[in-house]
Amino acid sequence: MSKFNLVLLIHAHQPVGNFDDVMERTFERSYLPFVDCLARHPRIRMGLHYSGSLLEWLADKHPEYIQQIAGLVACGQVEVVGGGFYEPILITIPFEDQIEQIRRLSDFIETHFGKRPSGAWLAERVWEPQLPAALSEAGVDYTLVDDSHFLTAGREIPELFGYYVAEDRGHTVKVIPGLQELRYLLPFGSVEDSIAFLRRSADAHPGAMASMGDDMEKFGAWPHTWEHCFRDGWLENFFTAIEASHDWLEMIPPGEALAAHTLLGRVDLPTASYTEMMEWVLPTPVRQKFHGLLEEFKDRPDVRRFLRGGFWRGFFSKYSESNLLHKKMLRVFSKLRQEAAKNSKKTGKALGLRAQATTHLLRSQANDAYWHGIFGGLYAPHLRTELWRELVRAETIADELLRGTKYYQSITRLDFDADGREEIEIVSPQFAAVIKPSGGGTIEVLDFRPSAMTLINSLQRREEAYHSRLKHATQTADGAVSIHNQTLAKEAGLEKHLKYDRWPRTIFRLLLFANGKTHADFEALRLEENADFAGGDYQIEEATPQVASLTMEAPLQRATADGKVAETLRAVKTLKFDVAEDGFSVSCRLDLSRTGLAANPAEPVAPLFFLVGLEAVVNLLAPNVPDRYFEFAGIRKPLEWSGAVEGSSLSVTDEWQNVTVEMEARGANQLWVAPIETVSESEEGFERVYQGSQIVGVWAVDFGSSEKWSSETILRVKAARKS
Repeated sequence: MSKFNLVLLIHAHQPVGNFDDVMERTFERSYLPFVDCLARHPRIRMGLHYSGSLLEWLADKHPEYIQQIAGLVACGQVEVVGGGFYEPILITIPFEDQIEQIRRLSDFIETHFGKRPSGAWLAERVWEPQLPAALSEAGVDYTLVDDSHFLTAGREIPELFGYYVAEDRGHTVKVIPGLQELRYLLPFGSVEDSIAFLRRSADAHPGAMASMGDDMEKFGAWPHTWEHCFRDGWLENFFTAIEASHDWLEMIPPGEALAAHTLLGRVDLPTASYTEMMEWVLPTPVRQKFHGLLEEFKDRPDVRRFLRGGFWRGFFSKYSESNLLHKKMLRVFSKLRQEAAKNSKKTGKALGLRAQATTHLLRSQANDAYWHGIFGGLYAPHLRTELWRELVRAETIADELLRGTKYYQSITRLDFDADGREEIEIVSPQFAAVIKPSGGGTIEVLDFRPSAMTLINSLQRREEAYHSRLKHATQTADGAVSIHNQTLAKEAGLEKHLKYDRWPRTIFRLLLFANGKTHADFEALRLEENADFAGGDYQIEEATPQVASLTMEAPLQRATADGKVAETLRAVKTLKFDVAEDGFSVSCRLDLSRTGLAANPAEPVAPLFFLVGLEAVVNLLAPNVPDRYFEFAGIRKPLEWSGAVEGSSLSVTDEWQNVTVEMEARGANQLWVAPIETVSESEEGFERVYQGSQIVGVWAVDFGSSEKWSSETILRVKAARKS
């Protein structure tokens, strides 16, 4: 009788834009000791997957490691598996880019390891039914997903000790089910329990295979797993135990396993990912209810198998920042496709620029900054920044090639973020801006192209399901546990930093609020600003490449002797874009006018006093380093600074990204500044993260002597002057 096979596909990945020291530490604590241990056990054979972004780093920093893997491939111990080069969620990117991502990684693997891969790793194991067409077109023979995918398709666990074929419109790909019980055992269960599971499986399914695909980082890089896996010898002991069971058990790579086993049949899989991901994607109130159900039925696997959360695309609805980044990526793809069609006969330099732009675009599709769970870098500003940087570079090239000139300023009216509302896009060689009339008449994208950076790139602070666990978090862990079960905090008292924004973080949001409010109210989000003017749907009065004029009319409450009445206030925002030699400026002229009483026209017009704030959000990443700072009145402050500036102007500089933003709020009484800090969950526990600064010019408005009021705020963006 054939031996029972254990099929492991171990996946290693580092995000585009991750810190070099983080990657080096992960290499030393996980990637290197894992492969060294594997090399000491030649009977242990498996599949390894490395994302292209990690392989590029390894080839540059540790070419000896690449050679070590190549040696294991040559002797048949390792099968290197392909996938999307920059680890995109394939179903979210254009079909052409799906193919290109897979082919680029296949080319790299063939060049460096001598064999073209037949299998593909799916980032976050996100599956949708149309995937077989793209995978087949890209030359992929098989992939691996989770048992949860199969359970939601109506299969039973005993049916998952083999592999199936999935099909879309006649295109097929083999699909291996990865077992969740194995994923939790390795390496967090004991070696004895892991072997016992395999022994039971072999007895129940003679001659079959049990498969698992998961992250290499959990062998050494996750908290306390280096001590568990390498210092205390879990991985060494596990491999030794597998070898000791050679009379009934054999580990083989996935491609070899498919050749050795008979296809179990056809399967039609629904949209799915691993079970934790399908919980994370749910809106917070629903996620809390769903998690409660999972806990209620945690001892009822017969029930739990029918409980499923959302699917990956839900992150675009849950986080508007993810959606905006994704739609910017699609916009750049569209421009590159238009350029290729328009200039199909161009050669030489134009082809080289197009190739550069394509690589920037593909890098921007790395999945990490598009979502958030325990993993997922949406809350990591440096990861978002790197994807925005790639998109700014790609779009700058695309616009230059499309227009055939280095000097232009153009406007497009379109539904940029696919929310059913019209936005205004204005681009020039110096900047790109997206104005969102339906979002309070604000600027939601503002790129400074000479420095390949975006200025806003912040996050709206939201309630997350895990915030309720903060009071139970500790700063130390007791041994190695799965990060799905840990409750760690990087600092004490994080619950005191929880606050939730009313609006997405943008530029030129109008805040009308009562007299008596202070900077402390601003920082604590207690302004109680008028919602219509702050976040309402402004009407487009004029839109040219230089000027966009937006209006809002809405009731404003004021106190009278008989209580409160509403009269109509009209706000006109005029946004003007000017290009300078060293950058650009964007100004917002604000005109407020009183248009009479709405509730009681017979009542004489009474004085109306309130405060006006016009807010700008800028994220220059590092809150407390010498080369990033605020300056005003000869004073320099770090970006984490919070306070009130007497006067109407300040600047904020990032020497590393080579940008200075000067803000002048003409006639303002003060400028209020406060850091935007989120409290989020990561592999290492709860952490506080700087997401930029909110800056608001504040004016006192007296409508007792005049029925009109106006102001102007100017942002001047230019290359930084080195200190």
